[in-house]
Order: sequence, then C-alpha cells, then structure tokens
Amino acid sequence: MSPNRRRWALVASVALVVGALAYLVLGSFRQALVYYYTPSEILEMGSRIYGKTIRVGGVVREGSLERTPGSLRLRFAITDGQQEVPVVFEGVPPDLFREGKGAVAEGRWTPQGVFRADLIMAKHSEEYRPPASPADAAAVRERSTLAP
Repeated sequence: MSPNRRRWALVASVALVVGALAYLVLGSFRQALVYYYTPSEILEMGSRIYGKTIRVGGVVREGSLERTPGSLRLRFAITDGQQEVPVVFEGVPPDLFREGKGAVAEGRWTPQGVFRADLIMAKHSEEYRPPASPADAAAVRERSTLAP
C-alpha cells in the first residue's frame, strides 16, 4: 500500500471513530434530557397525544390537591399560569410534592381530559438560603445525620 493510500485509510478510520463516538454521545445526551410540556401545550395538542407517554410540568395549583381516603390516589391540577391540567396519580408522591410548588408528572393524556400520571417528580428551588441562626444550622446537621 502506498503512503498516500495509507494516510487516507488512517484519516477515514479516524473520521469513522469520531463519527461513531459523536453519535453515541449525542444519543445518550438526548435520552438524558428531561423535556416536559406545559398545560397550555398539552391542551393545544389535544387528541394527537392520547396514549403517548409524555411529561407535563408546572405548579401544583393551590387548593387542588385531593387525597382519596384509604388509598394512595391523588388528584390535583398542574398549571402554567394560563391553563391547567387535571392529574390523577396512584402511589406515594415525593417528599417535596406540595401545593404551590413545581412538579413534573409523567404519564398519559386521556380522551377524558385527565392526565394519568405514573410518576411524579417534585421540582425544588435552586436558590440556596443559609440557616438563619447557628441553632437552625445545628438542626439541619442533626436531621442529615439521622437520615438513612
């Protein structure tokens, strides 16, 4: 093989390896993205998303959280400030899940106009606030050492 052909074979091999690595990295990056629709987007899409697993995100509307006695069923509404979507979930919600706080629900939009969630993820504030006093800091440390 001539030196010129060897050089082109090397360049082609390197390009192939770089292309394969880029494909793998971008593919895994896409899977790691957590995209969710707002209630306004869900209502706009309507029947086009029936039965598809999607995520809806927003704020749990104040006064909308209802727990069914004797079961793990929750009903609540997620709002984006303009529209809201009723959500039904059966299971144990995350600790940070509360009215007035951000949440992302994963599940299916039904023809009845209800989002049936299989999973709820509570969004937390990304704003750090230091404890107000040394006693508060000690209480936080105490709780963190008691956690399993």
